[in-house]
Amino acid sequence: MDHSHELEAWINAGRRERLEGHGIFCRTQPAPGKEPLLLIHGYPTSSYDWHPLWDALAERYSLYALDLLGFGLSDKPRHSGYPITLQADLCTALLAQYGVTRPHVLAHDYGDTVAQELLARAGEGRLPLASVCFLNGGLFPETHRARPVQKLLAHRWLGPILARAMTYDGFAKTMRGIGGRKPPSEQDLRDLWALLVRDDGRRSLARLINYMEQRRTNRPRWVGALVESTVPRRLLCGALDPVSGRHLAERYRELVPEPDVVVFDDLGHYPHLEAPAAILAAYLEFRDALALRLPG
Repeated sequence: MDHSHELEAWINAGRRERLEGHGIFCRTQPAPGKEPLLLIHGYPTSSYDWHPLWDALAERYSLYALDLLGFGLSDKPRHSGYPITLQADLCTALLAQYGVTRPHVLAHDYGDTVAQELLARAGEGRLPLASVCFLNGGLFPETHRARPVQKLLAHRWLGPILARAMTYDGFAKTMRGIGGRKPPSEQDLRDLWALLVRDDGRRSLARLINYMEQRRTNRPRWVGALVESTVPRRLLCGALDPVSGRHLAERYRELVPEPDVVVFDDLGHYPHLEAPAAILAAYLEFRDALALRLPG
């Protein structure tokens, strides 16, 4: 299936790095004097999710993004267990290559869980974080309403069969079903699919879906880090997302002290693809407010 010139330009602007023993596609745009921002994508897509925001964010920040292991243009090892801790290691390794020691983080979906692991590590003094902004994702296992296809993919023997049989039409239907009133465009969906199936990528979907079980097993660590952290945090939430929508925002307000939450009533699970200008404005507002805070 053909992909767009925009995707081709994105690929050409990135490169594969050797991180933690794996070939990882990275897209970076560092600039002197600009604060570092790490972008962490969701499941089952890739760092290309950030393309609508990239140029505007690059005007203000040094940007660091990667296709996590098993996604997009990165290695998709057949027998990996794809632990979230390894994905966090990859993010840390990329930042270390550029000497970044105190990044800001903008994360979505699966990437939210990686960001929670980074928050836990920050609490242990391992990697200080300047701020974290979450988009729709399963921050709390009890509020994650998995779609039927996700539950099937997580099945021990049905999952691999379903993953290999997945078609573009099925993928697009699922993506539109979790969208808001303006779901991702047809071209965006085709580009996302082209990256998903790259290097037999469907095969890794059933293994990667174990993030749902990892969230349940590691809830004390990851939810604890989110609730207890002193790192500035904001949630940007598309309310119409049936997986992690308005109910996520409500749970966030219940558990997180002094919650900073912005709800978009007309958006769904991929708010940065559905309404990039609105998400950009809300993120920049968050960062501008941080910049105005006085030390101490």
